[in-house]
Order: sequence, then structure tokens, then C-alpha cells
Amino acid sequence: MGTQINIAIDGPSASGKSTIAKALAYKLGYLYIDTGAMYRCIALYVLDHEIDPNDEFAVSKQLRSIDIKLDSYGHYYLNGTDVSQRIRENDIALVTSEISQYSDVRRFLLDYQRSFIRNKGCIMDGRDIGTVVMPDAELKIFQIASADQRAERRYLELVKNDPSVKYDDVYQDILTRDYQDSHRVLSPLVKASDAIEIDTSEATIDEVVNQIYTLALERMN
Repeated sequence: MGTQINIAIDGPSASGKSTIAKALAYKLGYLYIDTGAMYRCIALYVLDHEIDPNDEFAVSKQLRSIDIKLDSYGHYYLNGTDVSQRIRENDIALVTSEISQYSDVRRFLLDYQRSFIRNKGCIMDGRDIGTVVMPDAELKIFQIASADQRAERRYLELVKNDPSVKYDDVYQDILTRDYQDSHRVLSPLVKASDAIEIDTSEATIDEVVNQIYTLALERMN
């Protein structure tokens, strides 16, 4: 199929990055790394231990007590416990956006994230993959979608497990997360200068996957 490359997929919350990245990784036979899940693991630890997520010093002090593991099936383990489902719940999202702006948290995860990309054949999604984590990635994608569409996707995902979830709450969370992600001082959400923007608002998963797959093949060959 050609020389293996690294692929960075960035974009705002609920723009479909993880869904697309997983499907693309399967199609290419690549390793998929969900960096957002790593931050969510730290957010879950903060919540479970009743640490104020607005207290950067308190959060940073806890990092030495946190161990995150990823298995070959895409399951995330926090200090030995599988938290793959729990970290997707809505209460984790805003805490994640808050703690992910802290420099100690980002440094804590950056080396871990970069350890996966040395041998190529890696697809990673997040907020600053193409600008900070994998600035030398051969293919960079910046996925966008309307706030309405992203809120609808997130709502349908969450309501399966919690019928009490309200669309309006999810929509407001999306807007808040967008603001936090784009206005943080350290590694804000921004499109890399050499990234290709793809609007997923009206596109199907297969359409987006095939579009990126074609771009990947061009670079691999």
C-alpha cells in the first residue's frame, strides 16, 4: 500500500473525529490513539477524588498518582480499572476542557502520546495534534461541523445511557467547550497551517473516511 505515515485529526468537540479516526485506522490497518480519552481519564480522577478542577496546583499534584494504560482493543484503564465507558459521560467533558489547559497535565501526556508515533502508521485525534503532538505528520485533517449538528450527535450518544439528558444542556456544553478550547492560553484549538479542512455536518461517516483515505494513499505513494 506504500510507506506508512502518521495522520493527525483535529477539530472541535463532537465533530466526529474519534468515529472517523477509528474507521480510518481499521481501513488502513493503523494504530488509533484517542488523546482526548487520556485527558478524560485525568478529569475522571479529579472528579472521583473531589479535587477542584479550577485549582491548577491541586490537579498537578495528583498527576504522580495517575497511571493510564491503553490496550489493543482501544480500552482505557485508569489505575488498573477499565474506564472506557465512564469517561464518555457528559459530566467529564467540561472538566476535561478545564484541566487540559494546564501545562503540567499537557506535559504529563505529551511524552506518552509521542511514544506511539515513532514507527509511523498511527492515527491520532484531538485538539492540538497537528500543531503540537505531531507537527511533522504527513497528513493533517481539521474536522468541523455546525454546533447544532455536533450537539445532536452528542445528545443521541448520551441519551442511550441516560434518558434524563436534555438536548439544550448538551448544546450549551458544546458552546462552552468550544470557547474554552479555542481561548485557552496553552495549545488552543487551532487549525494547522498545512491541515485540510473537512466539514462533516452533512457528510456520512463513509464519505469522510473515504475522502481522508484517498488523501492518505496519495501521501503514502
